Amino acid sequence: MKKSHAVTVLGRELSVRSSASEEKVKAVEAFVNGKLHEIGSALRSSDAQLVLTLALLNASEELLELRSCRELDAIDDSRIGSMIAALDTV
Repeated sequence: MKKSHAVTVLGRELSVRSSASEEKVKAVEAFVNGKLHEIGSALRSSDAQLVLTLALLNASEELLELRSCRELDAIDDSRIGSMIAALDTV
């Protein structure tokens, strides 16, 4: 069941609905704010839209890399399973 959670991003309080635990929502909030701070402190511009866009691109790149690694792990698991099955028949 989804419940409301209050999060603050870039100093703005937002109400979000999620079925995740309070701890998980707070972890996501901390991750987002950390990324925004990391990107914002590296820029000369304080343009919030630019900071948000770059943080989104950065997080998306990380997500896609993790998905790719997971897919490669699944392929490796399948190959290892096939090798084990072949060894079991010997």
